[in-house]
Amino acid sequence: MPSNLELKIRTASIRHASSLVFKLGARRGGVLAQTDTYYRSPSGRLKVRETQGKRSELIYYHRRNFKGNRYSDYRCIPIEGPGEMKRLLADLLGVLCVVKKERRLFLYKNSRIHLDTVQGLGNFLEFEVLVTNGKRQARTLMKELWKALEIRKNAVVAGSYSDLLQRAGDRKKF
Repeated sequence: MPSNLELKIRTASIRHASSLVFKLGARRGGVLAQTDTYYRSPSGRLKVRETQGKRSELIYYHRRNFKGNRYSDYRCIPIEGPGEMKRLLADLLGVLCVVKKERRLFLYKNSRIHLDTVQGLGNFLEFEVLVTNGKRQARTLMKELWKALEIRKNAVVAGSYSDLLQRAGDRKKF
């Protein structure tokens, strides 16, 4: 299973983060409108990702939730017409939550840099460093990204957008 080293950071300004990404020398990968439907899973996370103008994917991944750099093992399967797959998974497992976001994608070395605006949550910066030449190489590139994008430890977020949306929903109940 492929593996990433990942980090999620809350950011007040997409514009400022974007200027730092360009200063780093990252290439534009496009702006993506994405909807992720998460399903209850006995282990790891399972979601159907729909990206406007692109093929949908069934994505399974497993990672520990804590603040900081974390490894994620994942598998992506392209799917045609996600409607039937979504209905099947909803019937079998139940829908956990739906995350809608606009993602500005940048590519730098063997990493993907995301500037995300997530409905109901706000703005985030996310790094995914593909582990291609061992974990040491991935950690070295992650350190470079931390420094170049001026990451503050108190802005680092644990969990996925689905976790954050569920917590936000729980707070609204009280």
